[in-house]
Amino acid sequence: MPDKRYDAIVVGSGLAGSYAAKELTQAGLEVLLIEAGPYISEADFKDTGAKPHTPAIELMPRLQAALRGQYIQARYWMYDPLKAKLYVNDRQNPYTTPRGKYYIWMRGKQLGGRMHTYGRVLLRFSDFDFKAAGRDGFGEDWPISYADMEPYYTKVEEFIGVYGMKENLPQIPDGIYPMKPQFTPMEQVFKAKIEARWPERRVTGHRVESPNLKRTPQAVLAALDTGKLDVKTETIAKRVTIDPDTGKANGVECVDCKTHQTVSFSSSIVLLCGSTIESVRVMFNSACSRHPSGLGNSTGNLGHYFMDQTCAMIYGSVPGSKGMANPDTTILQDPLAPRAGGVYIPRYVNLNGVSNPDFKRGYAFQGTVGGVYSPPDRPAKFGFMSVGEMLPYYDNTVTVNPHKKDAWGIPVPHINCTYRQNELAMMKEQIKALREMVETCGYDIEILGSPFGLEKGSNPFPEDNFFAKLAFRIAFKKSVNSGSAIHEVGGARMGTDPGKSVLNPYNQCWDVNNLFVTDGASFVTNGMAGPALSVMAVTARACEYMVKEYKAGRL
Repeated sequence: MPDKRYDAIVVGSGLAGSYAAKELTQAGLEVLLIEAGPYISEADFKDTGAKPHTPAIELMPRLQAALRGQYIQARYWMYDPLKAKLYVNDRQNPYTTPRGKYYIWMRGKQLGGRMHTYGRVLLRFSDFDFKAAGRDGFGEDWPISYADMEPYYTKVEEFIGVYGMKENLPQIPDGIYPMKPQFTPMEQVFKAKIEARWPERRVTGHRVESPNLKRTPQAVLAALDTGKLDVKTETIAKRVTIDPDTGKANGVECVDCKTHQTVSFSSSIVLLCGSTIESVRVMFNSACSRHPSGLGNSTGNLGHYFMDQTCAMIYGSVPGSKGMANPDTTILQDPLAPRAGGVYIPRYVNLNGVSNPDFKRGYAFQGTVGGVYSPPDRPAKFGFMSVGEMLPYYDNTVTVNPHKKDAWGIPVPHINCTYRQNELAMMKEQIKALREMVETCGYDIEILGSPFGLEKGSNPFPEDNFFAKLAFRIAFKKSVNSGSAIHEVGGARMGTDPGKSVLNPYNQCWDVNNLFVTDGASFVTNGMAGPALSVMAVTARACEYMVKEYKAGRL
């Protein structure tokens, strides 16, 4: 309600925003949750005729998506036409990059954001991540440690439910796991062969969110149950409004998606949780007389140290097999839901044992053998993705392009992010490891995609389908590039020194003390694990601090 003053406004309803809404309302605050996209419910996915499927490789669905305006989203190497409505229209939501520095930005605008499409793998960061700079001398340590984060990881895991196996590995600390993920028989064979040849490559199960077929995020439902949450969908946050006398945030100015009319909401606290790039964009677009270079940018750090992760993938078939091994019942109930199993190989390089002098930090692998749906008369499929840490470089940035605007008249992000020698050396090792593990198991490689290009496998495109080949060339020409890991973080990092950061250790903006940023923009490093669980845990920690400060009258 525009005439109501809220205790807090939360911008974005994905991992960070949904959890922030839960934490703040359960603490007694009146909260408005703003989402740029529409409300999504179970009804939107009923009676679609969708069946269990493999990731689409056909050319026609990609071309159709491009004609509808999803010419970037359709390049994603795992693009699935059944999920088309869960990705943005690129024509309405453009962004720019420097010439020759392509960046693929996958986005979803609906209640829940990319929670409808993310892989649900939830891993804790360790002090190999939080304190990486202290180990190898590059960059800055986080202003928090694993000990600071451990209780919030536990809190989030207990709320959402996580499948996992306790392994006592310091690089991926164990969590709270009421259930174990299940290996397929082929994954059990994979584990035995890989660990026998490379004992340092520990094959464990995915640590994954428990299957949940509800389309509204659990945290949003919990917040609604308090009676203290209002949700405003199809409303784009344009800028945070600032009191000209105090310099503090006093609300958010938005644009109605349908009418294109401006509407403003007021609050005592503002939380930016709209995803890494969007939060930085809003901060730049909120420039005013008190903050002429953008909110949080008094020392020029806003937008810097932007990161994704290094990425490569391998895909093919298992000789002598047919169909899908042990189909997960979740897939059969809902084709859009990923399975609860799968394998994960955590980082084993540059820890306390195996080291590689060619690059800093490390990488990990995740995937499945036989867990991807395949028709009963076709060979079982395997697929693995490698994810490695990208170092935080000052000149990898997110800014805004004042000369280009989206469909609602808002200046768009300008993304300048490239791999350097460290990442290129790491990716060569990732590709080598992917190939050698698959070949050790005797699988037929159909494709191996990386930023170095699309490599043919030992049995590429066995059906010799011209259109399938063309679809892969289109998808992999640029899609396994920076951005393709979909784990972008940084740009408004936290720290203990305002001269080197945008936020304090509690995600509070140094320049505007009632403005908080709790999504991936606040990250100092990216690690080799996905950021999803850490985004929620950081949000839980920040909200606890925020409530205490607010009730004490300090915000």
